[in-house]
Amino acid sequence: MTMTRPQCLAESLNDALRGLMDDDASVVLIGQDIGRLGGVFRVTRGLQERFGPGRVRDAVLAESSIVGQAIGMSIAGLKPICEIQFDGFVYLAMNQIVTQAARMPARWNGELDLHLVVRVPVGGGIRAVEHHSESNEALFAHTPGLHVAYPSDPGDAAAMLEQACRLGSPVVFFEPKRLYWNRRRRARLDVEPASPFGARVARHGSHITVAGYGAVLEDVLEAADALAGTVDVEVVDLRWIAPMDVDTVIASVARTRRLLVVHEAVGFCGVGAELAATVSERAWHHLSGPVRRLAPRRATYPPADRENDHLIGPAEIIHAIEEMCG
Repeated sequence: MTMTRPQCLAESLNDALRGLMDDDASVVLIGQDIGRLGGVFRVTRGLQERFGPGRVRDAVLAESSIVGQAIGMSIAGLKPICEIQFDGFVYLAMNQIVTQAARMPARWNGELDLHLVVRVPVGGGIRAVEHHSESNEALFAHTPGLHVAYPSDPGDAAAMLEQACRLGSPVVFFEPKRLYWNRRRRARLDVEPASPFGARVARHGSHITVAGYGAVLEDVLEAADALAGTVDVEVVDLRWIAPMDVDTVIASVARTRRLLVVHEAVGFCGVGAELAATVSERAWHHLSGPVRRLAPRRATYPPADRENDHLIGPAEIIHAIEEMCG
């Protein structure tokens, strides 16, 4: 009997990119070291050998140039997928993403399909140096005209990447670095989201709803498993940050009457603040207590030896759940 290993995130995304390029000759990749090297995290490994340097393009060390070229490719009818090496480097392409790509479809009165995906490895937990462990998704979620994807599961990530490539609107696609080569994952429900941009209930429960996304969802599921038999935790994977599927969260809160939002980015002005405010406005009559956020304090990401003191983990999640349900 042959045992197959579960796919990790890097392998799943590599398969998705290969399938997209096999099916559509207009799909092209561009980024630093994505060709011969296969990218820093090897997500594009083997693709240049298969499709050639014309479709898997190694770029110069300039993120503004990478995204700028990709915008031009998209206007010309191609479907470019960029790779930014690390989350902290995407700031150098903010002008191209925020003031150009996000506005172009409206600038052209909705007559321009801008097929553009900007892939960004995101988050900490890998003992990286400065500017290599950022969580800047809220900056892009705040920008009208951008879709923001943030998967937590390899199989789902592949489907979301395919959707992003075919959308015809610019997408910032965050990929949690901690999950790239992690094959051990907590069990989750195999339930399809209500819509392509919908959230997904990853675990059923009756006492409290915990919503999250990305790598931290593994910590949420671990905490939920640890509390099984004491507190029945329902877990919601947001999947897409913009647009945000608040309806699925509210439907869950109507059952559990409590909401905890957990994410890796700092709490101040974060995604959790938006979700907490919206649920409080629309579903206050369902709540038996205040919505709570659990996220790192507003501080610069620390050196590797102190990152565990900055990040939110299962212990902090368990403590917050017990306080809310006590």
